[in-house]
Amino acid sequence: MKHRHPHHHHHSRRQFLRQTTIGSALVCGLVPEESGLLQAQSPRSYKYDLLVKGGKLVDPTQEISMNRDIAISGSKVALLAQNIPESEALHVLRAHGKIVTPGLIDMHVHVYDGVAPLSIPCDPNHIAKGVTTVVDAGSAGANTFPGFRKYVINQVDTRVKAMLNISVIGQSTLSRDNVWGELLELRFANPKLTAATIERHRDVIMGVKIRLTENIAGQHDLKALGMAREAADAVKLPLMVHIGGSFSPIKDIMAMLKKGDVVTHSFRGGDGGIIDDNGRILPSVHHALARGVHLDIGHGAGSFSFDTAEHVLEQDVLPGTISSDVHQWNVNGPVFDLATTLSKFMQLGLTLEQVIERATKNPSLIHGQLNGLGTLKVGAEADVAVFDLDEGDFVFTDALGATRVGHQLLRPVATVKGGHLYGMAAIPVERL
Repeated sequence: MKHRHPHHHHHSRRQFLRQTTIGSALVCGLVPEESGLLQAQSPRSYKYDLLVKGGKLVDPTQEISMNRDIAISGSKVALLAQNIPESEALHVLRAHGKIVTPGLIDMHVHVYDGVAPLSIPCDPNHIAKGVTTVVDAGSAGANTFPGFRKYVINQVDTRVKAMLNISVIGQSTLSRDNVWGELLELRFANPKLTAATIERHRDVIMGVKIRLTENIAGQHDLKALGMAREAADAVKLPLMVHIGGSFSPIKDIMAMLKKGDVVTHSFRGGDGGIIDDNGRILPSVHHALARGVHLDIGHGAGSFSFDTAEHVLEQDVLPGTISSDVHQWNVNGPVFDLATTLSKFMQLGLTLEQVIERATKNPSLIHGQLNGLGTLKVGAEADVAVFDLDEGDFVFTDALGATRVGHQLLRPVATVKGGHLYGMAAIPVERL
């Protein structure tokens, strides 16, 4: 029985280029065997810049789950068809026997590395693993966001959007060595400054984030939530609300949420979750869902329970989005990455198509700023993820240490963003 664990390899660029294989080969034209370098074919006119050839395309936006080739011109999808000739493309990515999807969208990450203690480097943990777009969930607040934009959003290859923390200091306080969060001092919550910051950065900020756990928001959590509500309403954007372990009951929190808001850590175990002691979904949660509130997973280090998931799924309620909340405390397990999180939901009974939908189509539908992403329709941005779908016995672990045995594991092997090919997940990211 295999335990899900990361593989760490260190390769030179030459080794990287030599060893990057999709199926039998990753072909970029005619490559001398002894050189190991990816090269363009001899100069001539090609119809397409890149052809992703031979894979099973799973694209819920088009209800496609069958073999399709993907031809890319510049940064856009130019053609989806069977048996597109390799001779028509300058570069060919052979994906025979692989699963090909739109570039994944992870709705809950932390990538303000070096400022927010939970955060991790963006590219090795996201674009290198099939995730072309991420939403940083509140690592930055109004006072720290300019730095986040300058040093992360504008620098990394992964496409980064953000939910702005209602606390002006963002998530810069809580760590393993300091357990006190950003809203214990309520004066750090500033709706007007939050709204003004969002207006200056509307192209990348998608809403307002608040964490309500008692060691973060104290006993004034509902007042803090009201301030976050004020900021979100002022800019007409949604709230993302981190639940669990709050001073106030979940019914009072749910009552303040509106259509389009997102509850993250929705399948958590323990106090402050969405089910009662008998495993039944709380009435206040059903009412919120009926109003158009969305459930997001946000696995994290303490916020995903197989038991909770099984109870909720038995009641025919599915999460709107599946996100990883991968960060310093879980990147080496139990989360690892978004692909592993999706694999856990296949163990829970969702189909491959359903899990891909919750990391492509649904995020784009829920958040207008992501419209046009999460699809491989002709004319769309050419974000592509390629996976092996490994078969076997895989031990998956939730955030509470409980385990389940699954029989399929999505393993990222290549990523294309905006028509540019990136490296394999198991080795450092290198731009080709």
